[in-house]
Amino acid sequence: MARKPRKEKILLYSINFAPELTGIGKYNGEMVKWLTDNGFDVRVVTAPPYYPQWRVQEGYSPYRYASELWHGAKVIRCPVWVPKNGSGAKRLLHLCSFALSSIPMLLRHMLWRPDMCLVVEPPIVLSPMVVLLAKILRVRTWLHVQDFEVDAAFELGLLPGGGKLRSIVTKAESWLMRRFDRVSSISEPMTHRLRKKGVPEHKTVLFPNWVDTEVIRPLPPEERSAYRRKSGYRDEDLIVLYSGNMGEKQGLETVLDTAEKLRFISKIVFILCGDGVAKKKLVEQASSRKLSNVKFMELQPAERLNELLNMADVHLLMQKKNASDLVMPSKLTGMMASGKAVIAMAEPSTAVHTVIVRSGAGVIVPPEDADRLAIAIKSLSEEADKRAVCGSQAREYALTNVGYHAVMHKFKQRLSEIGVNAE
Repeated sequence: MARKPRKEKILLYSINFAPELTGIGKYNGEMVKWLTDNGFDVRVVTAPPYYPQWRVQEGYSPYRYASELWHGAKVIRCPVWVPKNGSGAKRLLHLCSFALSSIPMLLRHMLWRPDMCLVVEPPIVLSPMVVLLAKILRVRTWLHVQDFEVDAAFELGLLPGGGKLRSIVTKAESWLMRRFDRVSSISEPMTHRLRKKGVPEHKTVLFPNWVDTEVIRPLPPEERSAYRRKSGYRDEDLIVLYSGNMGEKQGLETVLDTAEKLRFISKIVFILCGDGVAKKKLVEQASSRKLSNVKFMELQPAERLNELLNMADVHLLMQKKNASDLVMPSKLTGMMASGKAVIAMAEPSTAVHTVIVRSGAGVIVPPEDADRLAIAIKSLSEEADKRAVCGSQAREYALTNVGYHAVMHKFKQRLSEIGVNAE
């Protein structure tokens, strides 16, 4: 009797994982599901879900180790300290708490002898132990950079100091990155940045974020209207939607400034949906400024995400100047798949700018420029045909370039290049 083929083993090591609904946790969960569905044996060392609310979700403990199954993968949850706000020092302590608590579980599951250990960062604090154990146990390694958190922390002032401290930290980061067998990121400008940090070109890989275009799709007009009415909005309202994390990198104060400039146009409604460290301040500012055209919504469950995205006439993708070249917002793929026009705040040569120009999905305005954003929104509010064309082009780009299964099949091919093959 023939022996059953051995499954290739992958260990995922990341602080974020499902059931987080946004950001890295969402993508990690979807990636693991695809891998288990396609013949890989997967284990995950992670923290309890806490993002973007910055509090551990009900049913999970920040203090205890726990394990569960996620679509056939064994998931090990390690203790983590979650601060109520994301200041630089507290954020660093938060990351270090997980890095330390996860060492025993990382060691245990590296002794499982995975064919590859995949580290998804931020943060860089996870990399040193992986590099050490992989060297000793001869495990292949892959580092996936979702955003350049170290650079962003310095640019946004979340970490103190400048020249000398930054030089030390970035040199250490570069040294660690070069120790991995593969290093990937989610856009072409970001993979170029990896090479600027010293990662050899033959090690760098493009591994973009994806969207399930069967789940996120344009709804028929009657379904879209029904959800809008249920949420308290009229068909004639022009809904400008921001959905996602409300943190420091988004610069959402610009939305409030823009709403104030457009408050005389009664049909334009701004909706900020989500959670994060900046939300409380934004709600207070909107109230004190009496911005009746700004509404806030709680983060919606996954099964309502498509309805939420379809409620919009225009999606907003917000970024601060200093962060726009350091991240590729994961929310962009869902915006485009929903088939709605996008206004993106992005500087030339950045990943977001490149995607919007290539796709024709919408309009680009300079980061933190409320005057230009107001002009763009007012213009699109008066041009239904242009909104429709942009939405159609956004949907087509999503289908062609960032479909879930297409991206994951390409990832599987990249795995085979370093000898990791599912049966």
